[in-house]
Amino acid sequence: MAFDVHHKEIFAAVALVLTFVAFVPYFWSIWQAKTRPHVFSWLIWAAGTVIVAIAQWTDGAGIGAWPIAVSGLLTFLVVFLALTRSPDMSVVKLDWLFLALALTALPLWFFTSTALSAVIVLTVVDLLGFGPSVRKAYQRPREENVAFFAIAVVRNGFVIAALEHYSWTTVLFPAAVGGACIMFVLLIVARRRIENPA
Repeated sequence: MAFDVHHKEIFAAVALVLTFVAFVPYFWSIWQAKTRPHVFSWLIWAAGTVIVAIAQWTDGAGIGAWPIAVSGLLTFLVVFLALTRSPDMSVVKLDWLFLALALTALPLWFFTSTALSAVIVLTVVDLLGFGPSVRKAYQRPREENVAFFAIAVVRNGFVIAALEHYSWTTVLFPAAVGGACIMFVLLIVARRRIENPA
């Protein structure tokens, strides 16, 4: 079933609303020191998400790129809040590698003249960016906010539906991140159940 521009606008609006529905309580949870996001993961996610949004725009994603762009900007706010409130700064050498890989995306895009190469690198880096958070959530699952990542799954479905052009460049990132969020939610829930079996 093909969707017209009006439907795409509705999907994008729903995705934007879900973005704020996910982030606002997450911000509040950080402010209250209930959630301690891993700063490196969030920095990698912020930079990568903004670059992917730009790549999506260049490939005709249209209004479907807006939720990704807004999410990237809000992710930078998570980094700021985490640094000022209750940062998890347990950084290992592998975290630096993830950050270095994220920073290679723009030069790769420039040298290959294709946004897809940047999106592939950033998608892989974004998925690897889960590494520090997975490590932390495995050890301290109560310091992560399951609702945020569960909402992100649904939001990414609406992002994909809102895209005005479907290609690897526009679909790969939201699909892969949505799948990773599912896995992260399952990990957190499983680890919490092991810590406190009912």
